[in-house]
Amino acid sequence: MSRIRGKDTSIELRLRKALWKEGLRFRKHYKKAPGTPDVALVGTKVAIFCDSTFWHGYDWDDRKQALKSNRDFWIKKIERNIQRDQDVNEKLSNEGWVVLRFWDFEINKKIEDVIKQITEVHNLRKKETGFSNA
Repeated sequence: MSRIRGKDTSIELRLRKALWKEGLRFRKHYKKAPGTPDVALVGTKVAIFCDSTFWHGYDWDDRKQALKSNRDFWIKKIERNIQRDQDVNEKLSNEGWVVLRFWDFEINKKIEDVIKQITEVHNLRKKETGFSNA
C-alpha cells in the first residue's frame, strides 16, 4: 500500500488537464476546504473529488463479497473511507460548497461528460453568486 498515491493520481491529472484545456482555473488539493478536494473551483465553491472504484467502494455490497484475502481488514478500511466521504460531503455542503464526485471509470471513459457536468455546475454557481473571474 505504500505505493498507492494519494495525490496527483492518473485520474486527477487527466481531469485537471481537461479542465485547464476548457479554460477553468482551479486549486488542487485545496486545504482550506474540508476534506481537501482534489480540485476546487474556489470562486464558485465547487469541490471535485476523483474516486477510485476500489478505495471508495463503488458497488460495495457486491464487491465486498468478492474479497478473498484479509477480508476483515479491507471491509473495515473501505467502509471507513465511504463514511469519511459522506462526512466530507456533508461538511462541504454545510459551508456552501457544491460537491462533485467522479469515479475513475467515468474520468477515463467519459471525460467529456464529466467536464460538461463540471462546467454546467460552475456556470450555474457563477450566475447564483454573481462571481466574475475578471
